[in-house]
Amino acid sequence: TAHRLGATIVVMEKFDPEFALATIEKYKVTDSQWVPTHFVRMLKLDPQVREKYDLSSHQRALHAAAPCPVPVKQAMIDWWGPIVNEYYAGSEGIGMTLIRSVDWLTHPGSVGRAIHGTLHVCGPDGEEVPPGTDGLIYFENDILPSYHNDPDKTADAMHPMGWMTLGDIGHVDEDGFLYLTDRKSHMIISGGVNIYPQEIENLLVTHDKVMDAAVIGAPDADLGEKVVAVIQPVHMDDAGEALESELRDFLAPQLARIKMPRLFEFRAQLPREANGKLYKRELRDEFAARAQEQA
Repeated sequence: TAHRLGATIVVMEKFDPEFALATIEKYKVTDSQWVPTHFVRMLKLDPQVREKYDLSSHQRALHAAAPCPVPVKQAMIDWWGPIVNEYYAGSEGIGMTLIRSVDWLTHPGSVGRAIHGTLHVCGPDGEEVPPGTDGLIYFENDILPSYHNDPDKTADAMHPMGWMTLGDIGHVDEDGFLYLTDRKSHMIISGGVNIYPQEIENLLVTHDKVMDAAVIGAPDADLGEKVVAVIQPVHMDDAGEALESELRDFLAPQLARIKMPRLFEFRAQLPREANGKLYKRELRDEFAARAQEQA
């Protein structure tokens, strides 16, 4: 690790976008690690605030943990230069992909090629699908783990060929670059149509008045599930019908009608951990309980 090699490790106790930039300047940070939410919040800073810090020491920025919206990553490369690298992996250690800025610019949206393990993308029947077709992503590797005291979870993650999945949906292109669509468990089935929330979230967070967004499926008597967008505005004073209307108009040209959220709710904060992980289960449970009360 960097620590064992004698590097200085700078740890922020809590993420703050401006303080992160000030920290890079103060400690002359050379390497950093982020999640896409951090990028969004730094980009929402006033340009004068972003430009006042000296980031010349910064040589490599690594990000992971969630798919990064293409406009967000493009804006970060435009700002920081081609030092923004990304990987896709999991704590299970079954495989890993990596992409550097130079490759991302010719394959926007990709999380890279496999550098550990062999990628396989499979349809519902378990057969591998052709490039450009979404399916469940598996890694083939010599040594694969099992989940502690959870044989059922382990079995659910395994392919008959002995490959293992982290539960993500995506596809590879003709060049072998992987693109993530969403988590399989996050998929919304509304009126018989499969809807991936990540597509909608990626659009919402690029709106000037949106700081953060979570899209979930909530129980619906007619559709099975309805699409719900929970929004953290940049300024809570903007929350309300006018902003909802503005967001609908913003999404309409870019989103199929079936994917348009049926409900918008505004919150001062979304249930994210300090590391940027969004706990959608809390939101899904909340809306499921509401539906049960109204039944």
